[in-house]
Amino acid sequence: MIEILLQFLQYNALHSTDSKHTYDAYRRDIGRFIAFLNGEGITDFAAVDIKLASEYLGRLKDGSITQKALSSSSVARNLSSLRTFYYFLIEFYDVKVNPFTLIKTSGIQRKLPDFLLYDEMIRLLESVETDKPKDLRNRTMLELMYACGLRVSELCELTVENIFLSEKYIRVTGKGDKERIVPFYPLVAELLTRYLSEVRANWISTTNLLFIKENGLGISTRYIQKLLKELGYKAGLSINVHPHMFRHSFATHLLDNGADLRIVQELLGHENLTTTQIYTHLSVDKLKTTYLASHPGAKTGTVKKDDIDI
Repeated sequence: MIEILLQFLQYNALHSTDSKHTYDAYRRDIGRFIAFLNGEGITDFAAVDIKLASEYLGRLKDGSITQKALSSSSVARNLSSLRTFYYFLIEFYDVKVNPFTLIKTSGIQRKLPDFLLYDEMIRLLESVETDKPKDLRNRTMLELMYACGLRVSELCELTVENIFLSEKYIRVTGKGDKERIVPFYPLVAELLTRYLSEVRANWISTTNLLFIKENGLGISTRYIQKLLKELGYKAGLSINVHPHMFRHSFATHLLDNGADLRIVQELLGHENLTTTQIYTHLSVDKLKTTYLASHPGAKTGTVKKDDIDI
């Protein structure tokens, strides 16, 4: 069974653009399932029916397999991994049925991503001064990450050649080596111009990475994580600020201000529209909160948030 898993991983690596994170998830999720089957005395993938598949996912959720209950999103990822694996078994190993396609995911709730309100984002960004070289670089990094909805890894890997200042856009290589074009607003162009001429030009470097340290080496994701934690505290925010919060805020603020969902999908580089749609829930929540704060009926206590169906 392990040999078949290795063949699946090899096949997937050759025929898919999935990231290393997805590869590792497949290996971990399916490997855990094989260990479960061995414990049940099952040595044939074809012997798994919907009852056993459901029992396995239930035991993942209650923690009886991993000694710690998995979140709904983790269970959903395991379900997706095993569905994909069984499609492979059906194609190459004469397995007749994929038991995991029969399991519904309607009860699995996806956690809504954390994001900053617009005034919180502005407060955070403006807490970074621009009079010192290092501070100017940091402000430019964070402003660009928010303006373009970048993953922190995309920000760290961005090169000088992929910045188009006069046209005010960047070219980003995201997951699966998929390229996308993302515009930015004038303030970012001003900061980038200053950073390139006043800071980067004076720091000797052999790399073409856009953002570098004083020693000429690139910026690490860990550095940005630590920076945001410190800035969040400095700005007086009551939440723990992390890099991906900038991407979530980018998407939510665009939708709040009337952007088309498919345009936001393109800007984020999402393969599927359903991935982008989670941000519409954040916008709906904002609508409900505003409604409750403004409507007379809500103020008198006759309307509750859960009563509003949008």
